Formats: sequence, C-alpha cells, structure tokens
Amino acid sequence: MSTITKEQYEFAQSRIEELLPLVDDNTPVNDKNAVELSMMSDIVIAYEKEHYPIEKPTVAELIELSLEEKGMTQKQLAKEIGVSASRVNDYINGRSEPTLKVARSLCRILGIRPAAMLGL
Repeated sequence: MSTITKEQYEFAQSRIEELLPLVDDNTPVNDKNAVELSMMSDIVIAYEKEHYPIEKPTVAELIELSLEEKGMTQKQLAKEIGVSASRVNDYINGRSEPTLKVARSLCRILGIRPAAMLGL
C-alpha cells in the first residue's frame, strides 16, 4: 500500500464513524458497509503504524503497570520475589534490570508474558 496522506486518514476516520452504527456481528462479511468499514480500518491502521508507532514497554514499565493492575505495592512484590523493596524500586526506575531468576518470578507473580519481559 502506498503512503497514506493525512487527508485520506481523516476521511477514513470520519467514514468509520458513519459506518460503525450500520455494521454489527451479524452483518455478513460481504455486505458493502462491512467491506468498506474493513477497508477504512486498514487505512487508519496503516497511517497510525507509520505516524504513531507504539514502542514496546520497557521492563520497568511492565513491572509498574502490572503492580497497578494487581493492586500490589512494591514492598509486597519485593517480599514475593525475595528481594528488597529498594531493589524493586530500582527495577521500576530503570536503575537496574532483574536477573533471569527474578524475571521468571516477576512473570509468574505479575502475570507478565515472558516474551514481553524479553522485549519481544
């Protein structure tokens, strides 16, 4: 697909808003509105990938977000993984990276996918 202009992107966004109320889970995939919605969505996705790429979260961000989701404190996590609370703080502030053993525990306790922890 060639590069999408800002005007095409904005048109696709407004068209999606118009099409969304006309298409639901029961709409056949070959319905003209469903086909157009799919095409407009592809345009928006392509433009956003090019102009607003999403960086993979760092180990520090993964730990911080997972703590918030679990409602855990740094102190609770430190106790669970067997390190000091200041060490957990170092991980969250990017001053230090967890060892493989600690990373494994973080994945298990916080529900972080190992691939995400490795930056994949």
